[in-house]
Amino acid sequence: MPKPFHLAWFCNFSAGEWDHPYAPTSSPWDGKFYVEMAQAMERACFDYIMLEDTLMVSDAWRGTTEATLKHALQAPKHDPMPLAAMIAAGTSRMGVVATMSTMAYPPFMLARLSSTLDHIAGGRFGWNIVTSGEDAAAQNFGMDELPPREQRYAMADEYVELVCRLFDSWSPDAVVMDRETGTYADYTKVNPVHFEGKFFKCRGPLNTVRSPQGRPTFVQAGGSPRGREFAARTADSIIATANGYSGMKAYRDDVRARAAAAGRNPDDIKVLFLIYPFIGETTAEAQAKYDRMVHHPAFIEAALAAIGTVTDIDFSQFDLDKELPHLTTNGEQGSLDKFAQWGSGKTLRQLASERYDGGLRLVGTPDEIAEKMGEAMEAIGGDGFLVSTPFQRSSRRVVVEITEGLVPALQRRGLVRTQYQGATLRDVLREF
Repeated sequence: MPKPFHLAWFCNFSAGEWDHPYAPTSSPWDGKFYVEMAQAMERACFDYIMLEDTLMVSDAWRGTTEATLKHALQAPKHDPMPLAAMIAAGTSRMGVVATMSTMAYPPFMLARLSSTLDHIAGGRFGWNIVTSGEDAAAQNFGMDELPPREQRYAMADEYVELVCRLFDSWSPDAVVMDRETGTYADYTKVNPVHFEGKFFKCRGPLNTVRSPQGRPTFVQAGGSPRGREFAARTADSIIATANGYSGMKAYRDDVRARAAAAGRNPDDIKVLFLIYPFIGETTAEAQAKYDRMVHHPAFIEAALAAIGTVTDIDFSQFDLDKELPHLTTNGEQGSLDKFAQWGSGKTLRQLASERYDGGLRLVGTPDEIAEKMGEAMEAIGGDGFLVSTPFQRSSRRVVVEITEGLVPALQRRGLVRTQYQGATLRDVLREF
C-alpha cells in the first residue's frame, strides 16, 4: 500500500468567483458559502481549511488600486477570524487555520483570540503565522514602511516565544472546579510571564483558560532561507511553493534538516505544497478549461497584479515578451523567486500564464491528476498538498470537482484518508 498523504485547502474570505457562470447568487459576506465549503471538505476528510489574509488594498500595479479592485485581487477581503469561528461551529473534525500578522496584533491579544478560537473549535484551530510583506499594510498600522525582512523575522521569533509563554501561563491542571472550597481555578497554577524582550514586553498571564491543544497548531510559509529557518523551528505544518519534483524535494529536505538541527522531530512538520488542479471529465475538456483561462489578456494582468500585491513590485513596468530582470524585494522574496524562475529564460508573459501551475501542471481527469499527485509524493517523500484555485476564488463547482471527483480518486488509490482518527488538529496532522 502507498503511504497516505495530507490534504488541506487554501482560500480567503473574498468575493469568490463572482463573475463565473456558476457563481453563487447570494452574497459571500455572510460567510455561509464558506461554511458549506468547509463542510464539503470535512466530508472528504481534509486536514484543514486555511484562511489567508492581507491587510491593505494594493496599489502596486501602476501605482493605483484599479487592478486590485477590478479583479477582486486581495480586496475586498473580510476578516478571517469571525469566519473561522463560524466554520469551527459548523464542522466537527476538520481543522480551521486563520492568518494573523505579527505586525498587526499585540501578542497578548493574538494569544487570547487564538486560545478562545481553539476552545470554540474543540482543539481544531490553527494560527497561520505571517509577518506581513507589504508597505501598504504597514502604513495602515501607523508605520511608514515595513522593517527589513531579517528584522521582521527576528521580531517574529520573539513574538512566538512570548505567545507560547502566554499559552503556558495556565498549567494544564489549573482549572479545578472544586465545589467544596468554591474554587474554580487554582491561582498558584496561573502565573504571569513577566516577558521583556528586545521588541515586546508583556506581564501576563492570559485571562483565558488553557487552549485544548496546549497551544493552537502553528502553520507557516517560509520561502527565503530565513523564512525556512523560522518555519522549521516553529511550524506544525508548512505551506510551500516550489518548481517541479526536484525543487519540492529539495525544499522539504532542507526544512526537515533545519528542524532536526533545531532539536525537533522532522516528522512532526507536514510540508504541504500548493497546487491548482484543473479538472474535466476528459483530458481535452480540462486542457481547454486551462487554456481559456491562462491565455486571456485579463488573466495575464490579474496574475501579474496579484503577485505584485505580495512582492510589492509593479510588474507593469516590464516588457511582457522579455525575460524578467533579476529582482529583490523587502516583500515576499520566496514568492518572487518561485514566480520568476530565475535563469529559465521564460518571458514575463510565460511566467504569468504559469502563475498557477503550483510546481505541477495538474490538468486532466480526476484519475489522471490523482495518479500524478501520487507520483509526486513518492518522488518528494511526503507530506501532502494544499489545494487552491487561481486568485483563491472558490465556487461550488470547484469544490464539488475536488471533494467529489479528485478526492475519491485519491482514496481509491489509498493515497488519502477515508476517515479521521485524531481528535485535535495537531493529532490529525500526525496521524501519518
